[in-house]
Parts: sequence; C-alpha cells; structure tokens
Amino acid sequence: MKRICVFCGSRAGRTASWRNAATALGTAIAARGIELVYGGGGRGMMGAVADAALAADGRVIGVIPRDLFLREHLHKGITELRAVEGMLERKSLMASLSDGFISLPGGIGTMDELFEMWTWAQLGIHDKPSVLLNIDGYYDALIAFLDHMTDAGYLEPHQRVQLRVATSADDALQDLLQAAVPPTDG
Repeated sequence: MKRICVFCGSRAGRTASWRNAATALGTAIAARGIELVYGGGGRGMMGAVADAALAADGRVIGVIPRDLFLREHLHKGITELRAVEGMLERKSLMASLSDGFISLPGGIGTMDELFEMWTWAQLGIHDKPSVLLNIDGYYDALIAFLDHMTDAGYLEPHQRVQLRVATSADDALQDLLQAAVPPTDG
C-alpha cells in the first residue's frame, strides 16, 4: 500500500481523544513509509493528521477545491498540494491517488467522502478498502444505523462488512493493510 486517504473534520471537535487519534494515525502512516492523502486543510483533525505525518518525515498530499482555500485554512507546509475545481473532482482525485481509506471523526463532509468511497466499492468502481475509525464511540449511532439498514434488507451483509470498524489508529491501519492483501488459495 503506497498511499492512504484519510477523511476527517476541518474542525477539532470537542474531545481531545479525537485529535489525539488523528495525530496517532498520521504518525503511524508515515512510520510505515505510506504517503498520506487528505483534504489539504491546516486546522482541526485535518491539520493534526497532516502535521503528525510530516513530523514523522512522511509525505503528505493535500487535495482541496479552490473555493475552500480560506474556509479550510490551507495547510502551507505539506509536501504537495493539488488544487481542484470542486468537491466531485476532489473525491475523484483522492480516490485515484489512494489505495485505501480511513475515516476519522468529522462532519457532513467526512460522511459524504466516506459514503461515496464505500458506494463506489459496492458498485465496483474500485476495490479499495475502507475503515471507520470509531474513537470513543463517535460513530456508535452510525454503526447501529448501518446494522439496522442491514437487518431491514437495504444493505446486504457482504456490503455491510466492506466498511470495517476500528477503535484505534493502529488497529485501523492494520485492518486496512490486511484488507488490501488479496486472499491466497491454499
């Protein structure tokens, strides 16, 4: 796995453990020699994951729509910045650059990115794994709803398990790396 895309909030949120998880994830990605692809922001969860990867001598690629330069407080110290015209182009480029996805706590933008990548996997547009990093129960209600969707027949069990869930940065990264290894016959 050469590059991992991390979706997360441009805000830090109200709990320090979420930002700590972003820092741990950025550090762990860089320590394994994997490049980080993310939204290009310099604050909040985005800033924390990028800063940590950079501090661990990692390579960081930010992808940001031009109209978000000011709102997301563009990170000025990343390795490479790719400016795009809009959100659809951002998601498409992030997907093409990355070998897998991890979603940290975030808002509606994070949900949009998470669900689009998961949907693309279900439609066969890509075969890249996704992990939901559920720090301190942030995603408990979402996980319960996804299980409800499965029970209600709107999400097949094999589709539900395509979105893996982890509770620590190391577990999320390990799960993503294991999911990216094709099974062997034997």
